[in-house]
Amino acid sequence: MSRNTIRLVIILGVIAISGIIAIQIYWVKKAFDLKDQQFRQSTMVALRNVANQISKSYKLAKIENPVSQYSSDYYVVNLRVPLQQSLLEHLLKEEFKKNNINTDFEYGIYDCETDKIVFGAHINSDYEVEEVDHTIILPTTDKFLNYFGVKFPSQKSYLTSKLDFWIVSSIITMVVMAFFAYAMFIILKQKRLSEVQRDFINNMTHEFQTPISTIKIATDVLAQSKILEQPERFKKYVQIIKQENNRLKNQVESVLATARIGKGQIELDLKLQELHEIIGEVSDSVKAELEDNFTLDLNATKTTINADRMHLMNVIRNLIDNAIKYSGKPAKIKISTRNENNLLIVSISDKGIGIPKEALPKIFNKFYRVPTGNLHNVKGFGLGLNYVKEIINLHKWKINVDSEIGLGSVFEIYITLPD
Repeated sequence: MSRNTIRLVIILGVIAISGIIAIQIYWVKKAFDLKDQQFRQSTMVALRNVANQISKSYKLAKIENPVSQYSSDYYVVNLRVPLQQSLLEHLLKEEFKKNNINTDFEYGIYDCETDKIVFGAHINSDYEVEEVDHTIILPTTDKFLNYFGVKFPSQKSYLTSKLDFWIVSSIITMVVMAFFAYAMFIILKQKRLSEVQRDFINNMTHEFQTPISTIKIATDVLAQSKILEQPERFKKYVQIIKQENNRLKNQVESVLATARIGKGQIELDLKLQELHEIIGEVSDSVKAELEDNFTLDLNATKTTINADRMHLMNVIRNLIDNAIKYSGKPAKIKISTRNENNLLIVSISDKGIGIPKEALPKIFNKFYRVPTGNLHNVKGFGLGLNYVKEIINLHKWKINVDSEIGLGSVFEIYITLPD
C-alpha cells in the first residue's frame, strides 16, 4: 500500500468518524431534550393535580395554570391558601408516583411573615424523607401570594440515566473510534517497518557486495601465473582479501549480535577491566589511519570497572567508526576520560557534520540512519548505535549525546565505578 493510499484512507476514516461523532452528539442531545420535555410535562401535570386537589379540599375553583417553572429544575405552585407541610408532602408523593417521577426532590412552603420559603424536606427516589447535611434555600417569587416550591437537584443525572440506548451506542462509537485509531497506528507502524526493512536489505546488499567484489577482483589477480613473480604485489592482494574478509565477518557479526540482543540472548561476562588499556587497544588502528587528527585525553584516575571486555571494545569501536563516518576528510576524533563522583565518564567527540535536533531521539533506534544531505559516502546498516545503546543498558550505564549541525557530536558514556 502506497503512502498516498494510506494518507487517503486516514483522511476518509477521520472524516467518517467525525461525521459519526457529530451525528451521535446531535441525536444524544435530541434524546436528552425529549426526555427533559417529557419530564417537564409530567412534573407540570403532577403539580397541577396537587394544586387542584388542595383547591378542591378547600372548595375553591380550579386554577387553569397554577404551576410556573422558575428554572430548569425548580417549580412554584399557587396555593391561594396556607397549607400544612404533612398534607403537601403526602400529595406530592402520591402524584409523583402516579406520573413515574422517580427522582429526588425538595419542597418548601412560602411563609408571608418572614417572606421566605420554609424548607419542608428532601425526598429521595424511594419517596422517603432523607436528611441533608446543609441548609437548603429555595428561591421566592412575587407571582403568587401563597405558594410552595419544588426543586429536583438530581434532574440531569436522572434524565441521563434514562438514555440507556444512547449511552450504549455512544460507548460502541468510542470503541469503533479506538479500534480505527489502533488500526491506523498498526498500518503506519507496519508501513514504517516495511520501509525500514527494505532500506536495511538494500544497505546490507550494498555493504556485502563491496567486499565480495573486492575479493573477486583480488582472487582474479592472484589466479594469474605471473603474480608469483611479483611477491610484493602478491602479498598486497592477499592482505586485501584478508581485510575484506574481516570486514564481511564484522558485518555479519553486527547483524547477528543485534538479533541476539533483540531476543534477549546476550549474557555479559562481567569482570574487572582497565578502561584505558581497552581504549588504547581499540584506538591503535585509528591512530595509524588518522595520525595527528586522533587525540587521547585520558585524565581519569579511577579506571577499573566491571564490564564485558569484548562488548565494551565493540561499543568504543562502533562510536569511533560512527564519528569517522559522519566527519569530513580528514576526520578529527578525540577520546577523553574523567572522574566525577562515583562515575567514570568516557567522551568520544568529532568535528563532523553533526546531528539534527529532531534526529537525536531516534539515533539509537534499530535500522535508523541520520540523513546526511549531500554526504553520500556514509555506509552501514543502522545497527551500530542501537547495539551501543543495548550493551550500555545491559551494563546499567548511561549514554548522552550532544550535537550541533556543522560543529560535530559528543557521545558520553557514564560508567558506575565498582564499590
